[in-house]
Amino acid sequence: MNSTAFTVAGWLYRRAENVLAAMLCLMFAVFVLQISFRYLFGFGTGWTNELSPILWIWLVLWGAAFVVREEEEIRFDLIYGAVGPGVRRVMLLIAAAALIFLYGISLPATYDYVAFMKVEKTASMKIRFDWLFSIYVIFVVAILVRYLWLAWRAVWGEQRPAGATGGL
Repeated sequence: MNSTAFTVAGWLYRRAENVLAAMLCLMFAVFVLQISFRYLFGFGTGWTNELSPILWIWLVLWGAAFVVREEEEIRFDLIYGAVGPGVRRVMLLIAAAALIFLYGISLPATYDYVAFMKVEKTASMKIRFDWLFSIYVIFVVAILVRYLWLAWRAVWGEQRPAGATGGL
């Protein structure tokens, strides 16, 4: 990759982190508001009960799709760490092929389900469910791209970055 691509990728990564941090701050603020309204003022708010779990789901899937790096993922890598680079490459290709296949065949049905959910809205905030569930489609596409890229690198013999310890 050339330096311009690395610069753009780094900028996009930092913006994804910014979005993640903003969602976490908003979720915390909504949580504090929810507690304050309930215990200080004596009444509950429906919108805070909806927004907190929505933000949590978006936060987790957004982070997994765009922020968590391959070497930061938690894995059971006893076997992966004990074998040589050639076997690791084969293990990565097998895992990537399985994930690409499974996410790939699930993507059309996932998209159809999310698109179908436009007929439903949340109880308090009246947000369409297709908007809420769209993060899962984004997540699946991002994971497909990530594992296609990892498989491509494994096929052409590129090693993992220094310090990468994650296995299968």
